[in-house]
Parts: sequence; structure tokens; C-alpha cells
Amino acid sequence: MKLQQRMERLVNAVCEGMFEREEVISVALLGALCGQNTFLYGPPGTAKSLISRRIACAFANPAYFEYLMNRFSTPEEVFGPISIKALKEDRYVRKTEHYLPQADFAFLDEIWKSSPAILNTLLTLINEHTFRNGEQIEQTPLKALVAASNETPDANQGLDALYDRFIIRLMVGPIEQSDNFERLLACKPTEAAIRVDDSLIVKADEWAKWREQLHEVSLSPETLTIIRLIRSELATKYDKLKVYVSDRRWQRATQLLKAAALFNGRSETNHSDALLLRHCLWTHEDNRVAVNDIVEQAVKDSGFDSGINLAEIDLKKTLLDKEIHIELFCTEDIYKVESLSRFIKEKTFFKVSNKFNGHGSSQEHIYIPTERMSKAGKFHPVDKSGNEIDYLVFEFDKQGTCKISNPRSFHSNSSFDFKPEILFHKGDKKTDINQRLIDSLSSSVTEVRSQLSAILDKVETLQQGYEQRLASIFVPVEKVAIALDGITEQISQIKLRIKDCERLEALCK
Repeated sequence: MKLQQRMERLVNAVCEGMFEREEVISVALLGALCGQNTFLYGPPGTAKSLISRRIACAFANPAYFEYLMNRFSTPEEVFGPISIKALKEDRYVRKTEHYLPQADFAFLDEIWKSSPAILNTLLTLINEHTFRNGEQIEQTPLKALVAASNETPDANQGLDALYDRFIIRLMVGPIEQSDNFERLLACKPTEAAIRVDDSLIVKADEWAKWREQLHEVSLSPETLTIIRLIRSELATKYDKLKVYVSDRRWQRATQLLKAAALFNGRSETNHSDALLLRHCLWTHEDNRVAVNDIVEQAVKDSGFDSGINLAEIDLKKTLLDKEIHIELFCTEDIYKVESLSRFIKEKTFFKVSNKFNGHGSSQEHIYIPTERMSKAGKFHPVDKSGNEIDYLVFEFDKQGTCKISNPRSFHSNSSFDFKPEILFHKGDKKTDINQRLIDSLSSSVTEVRSQLSAILDKVETLQQGYEQRLASIFVPVEKVAIALDGITEQISQIKLRIKDCERLEALCK
């Protein structure tokens, strides 16, 4: 039996009779298989303890410990009573058999209600897998710890270090779908102990072997891209969400992704594995949904890694687009102007018929500097020799109309308007085109289009059969669809870029 088939059957066996708990159980079981601890968050009566017991049933002969914590809990109730016999011999030793230090699996309910003495010892036990029993340091066989609570620890309680050891954080809410709720009411109470086929049961040597095989699974470029996108978004929204993810948590979370790939029969992680980060990064109920959305968006945005920097190609295409439009089209209105180059170099002027000629003015034409068109205020025009005509003033309004006036005139018509003549409007095609430059730009666009076509071919090749490879025992089908939608969107965007290149090539013809 293939490992993937075996895991799928094992998950189905453990989930039997558990309504709307399939994802929670499968992810928590995955955590146990790769040695990660799980925190179950949810209100009372949502089968959190039952989930833990079911997970233990997947393993051969598990030593299981379970305890409901409260503020009056003592270390003796969790780590074992003091040995009276040893105490008489002046030795402080606990009898740890059947208690947490000797357990393969453990479930601690209402964990945050416990005393600091218990929680401090617990931190060492799950972090170093050791327990100090008197003068001896004992190795603990704990494979996975499942803790539960209807609250998350506040930042000022000093529980951050312990909370950070629970790599998997799962929301366990009431049953939502009415048909499942009615089935729950109709069936007999769900049993904690179930019969799992011997061919599916995980043996101790198998568990150890799989832990080693995890290191042979590689993180795909797409997974690394997703992680990079998530880290960037969490950093951007830190002031709002207050989500800090330690390096240790990132490292342990990637072990979970590798485990998902291994038990799905793959040697490399993919998008569906990365969706498991939804259960690893949130810290509080207030940010759980937001973090979930960030992870899903990152998975959707990542697409396939083509090995080519698409951002650089986009920048090159944008610059070519701009250069082609500058060469082919007027970037601003082109006015009919004249130059008085003999007198004033590097300046252009509007030539205006002087309507004051014969009425206190001897100039047939006056000249208005074009540079004044965008400036507010009143100025003097010049004559054809470039000399300022100080008895005339002009001023442009915001619509580009120039009002010319003669303050010294006693006639009723002491001013008139002038509207500069537009030869070419902004966006009109130029007549003086450098065809050699356009041909060169067109060739560059063709090169960009070829690069995009190569990316498209690679992405479409990768897409073939990818839906089947995305299928995961640990991720719901509707969540896997997020990755597929992202890849479809990636292909669509590449095709749009190619169409845009074809548009630019057509302009250059």
C-alpha cells in the first residue's frame, strides 16, 4: 500500500463519526506525525478532547495522558506524585509512570488556567523533551501534545514562549451545517476509542523513519515565494494585526509543509501544502481571519515560478511603451509658433496681429513668449526685434486664452483676446517620425513578447496535471481551488501582456 493511500485511509478511520472535524483531525494528526504540538481553540462542547483521543488511536500502543487544568492544579497531578519511599531516603523523586513525563501523547484542557509552576516545567518538557526528576534528567517520549482552551493567552501574561511551541493552531467551532447537526442528533454518542486496522496503525519505528525522511523533502520555489509574500504582508500590517512570527515558528511550520508533501506522495512542497500556514501564523482570535486571508491571497498571487523575473520584463515593456508613444504621438498640444532667433535664441513666440495698431500703437504684430502660457501674472509682449513693448500687457487664463490690453488707451476697446492656434493635439500622430528608431523599438518589443511566450509555455506545461498533484489529504478541496484560481489568473495576465506587446508592434508598423 502506498504511503499516500495509507494516510488517506488512516485519516478517514480516525475521522469516523466526527462531523465537520475532518480538517482539524487531519491537520492535528499530521502535526503528531511530524512531532509538532497542536493548540485547539474553541468553546466548550466542541469535541476537543475527543479529537486528541482519536489522534492517539492512530499510533501503536500509545501511552496517553489527559488532564483538565485549573488554577488549583498541582505539579503532582500532571508530572506525578512524590515518591514517599525515595523521600525517606532523602531523595526528591516523582513517580512519573502514567503521567505526562512518560506519555507518548497528551491532552491538556484549559491549559492557560494552570499555575506558573506547571507551565514553566511544561515548557522545558515540550521544548527539550526532558524532565528533571530529582537529580536525574529523564528523556520524555512525548510525540505530540494537544492543548485546548476557549481563549488565547494575552501578551502580558508571560506565556508567549510556551504558546509559540504550539506550531499548529486550529479553530474548533460548533457544527455549522444543519444536515450535519441533525445527523449528530440522530446518531449514537461518538466513541473516543475506535478500531483502526493494523495495516494503518503507525508503529514507533515508522514514526522515527518518517521524521528522518522529512529532511529529504524540498521546499518548492513557489512555497518560498508564498512565504516571502506572507512575511512582507505581515510586516506591512504589523501595527494593525500585531502578529509576530518567530524564526523558530517559520522553521517548524515548514516542517509541517514538508510532512504534508511526504504523506501526499511528493518529494517537493506545492501550493496546497502552503495553505497549511493558515493554521500556523495567527496569534489571537482578533487576527485569525485576517491572517487566514493573507495566506490565501499569497497562495493565489504566487502562481508558478517561471525562473524569469516578470517584474523586470514588465518594467522593460512599460519603458518601451512610453518611448514608442513619445516617438509616434504628440505628448502635448503643438502650437503654431515663431522664432526670433536673430535676437532671442532658444525661445519660441506666438505671433499676434496687433489690434491696437493705429490706436496708440505702431506695431503690426506683437510676439508673446510661449513659456508664459503656463505662468500666472501679467507680462509685456515683445516686437519682432525682441524688444519689450512696455505699454501693452498680456495674461493667460487657465483655459489657455490670452488677454492682451493697453492700459494707456482711452478707447472703449482697450483689450482683445488671443487663442493660440493648435497644429497638433495631444495624442495626434506625428509626421516627422524616426523610422529607424521605431524599427529598433519594435524589435525590442518582439523580444519581450518572445520572453513572455516562453513563460506562458512553461506555466501551461506546469499546469497540466497539476490539479491532481495539488490534491491533499490535509487541505479541503475548496481551499485547493484557491491555488488553481491563482494559476489560471497568472496565465490570463501573461496572455494580456502578450496582447499588449502585439498592440505595440502594430503601432510601429
